[in-house]
Amino acid sequence: MKANGKVLPPGSTVGILGGGQLGRMITLSGAAMGYRFVTLDPAPDSPCGQVAEQITAPYDDMDAARRLAEQCDVITYEFENVDADVAGMLERESYVPQGSKLLYTTQHRIREKRAIEAAGVPVAPYREVTSQESMNAAVKELGLPCVLKTATGGYDGKGQRVIRSEAEVAAAYADLAATGAELVLEGFVHFRCEISVIAARSTQGEIRTFPPAENIHVNNILHASIVPARIPAEVSERAGRLAEAIAESLDAVGLLAVEMFVTEDGELYVNELAPRPHNSGHYTMDACATSQFEQHLRAVCGLPLGDTRLLAPVVMVNLLGEHLEQAVARTVQPDTVAERLNVIPKLHIYGKSEAKTGRKMGHINLLCDDVENGLEWIEQTNIWRNHQL
Repeated sequence: MKANGKVLPPGSTVGILGGGQLGRMITLSGAAMGYRFVTLDPAPDSPCGQVAEQITAPYDDMDAARRLAEQCDVITYEFENVDADVAGMLERESYVPQGSKLLYTTQHRIREKRAIEAAGVPVAPYREVTSQESMNAAVKELGLPCVLKTATGGYDGKGQRVIRSEAEVAAAYADLAATGAELVLEGFVHFRCEISVIAARSTQGEIRTFPPAENIHVNNILHASIVPARIPAEVSERAGRLAEAIAESLDAVGLLAVEMFVTEDGELYVNELAPRPHNSGHYTMDACATSQFEQHLRAVCGLPLGDTRLLAPVVMVNLLGEHLEQAVARTVQPDTVAERLNVIPKLHIYGKSEAKTGRKMGHINLLCDDVENGLEWIEQTNIWRNHQL
């Protein structure tokens, strides 16, 4: 489908639904281009609010959303759990090029999987679960291990239970059924690695993808992204084409992160989508000709999309609350490990009010000659301690 949206040059004002770190990094990137920003977030002094004007109000506050619209030429969102009714109202009454349809689709895992299948792209096997009986039947069909997830909400491992034995089936169902959410059971894919591709589609219909990132998770939270991904070139190219096909099929505008499993024989199965900048795309801030945040702005403002080429191998590593103090302390000392490995660490801190265990507080992009040197820096600095790669 050919998009045909407005062209909003630098100097325009961008409204952001959500005041987290993604909004902050969109603002920092766009301010350099001359854009102005206003964010809507319920938390005073939000990460984005520290670098943009902020309207402090709940996400479902229609009046606050209208005040945001009055101040802005275009509105975008930085996470997919924005209230869909608010997004729909703004779509009708102002300019939200991403629209609410993609938000509606990606807020619900079952709708999302069906949309991916409609694009002709394979997903991991799944079954909708509506009762203990259907749960038992689904486990029998998909086999063990498998993962039960809530269809809505949930991130960084929340709202899901890994089931490894029949003895765990009933408890897992009872636990998540108590949330009242619809449930989906996903079969386990025996994968070689997990990758993600960030695709951008502009209001003019132009599509570009960034190089795939190889992702390593610890305790269901993204730990590190490795680029170039350690996969065959043909698989990398095919992953980019799949991401383009999904973005086109869903009529996406802005960024779409496509997470995939790579099997030992090179098959690709899409796992999840995110219609926004993504943690696994943070490497682009220092290692690509255009960052994912600049690209997102270019896409929603109707500018030509930027060059996505990789300028240097890179490893992005997340800083959780338990890592932050030691990581910051390292910045005021000479980094002999980086010098020895010829690694250039680039620190990014999100400005969150409280450093909690398991909470993403920042990340480090490690520019290197070889990604193995970046991984070695992570191991030798010992900031992550028990996070062994």
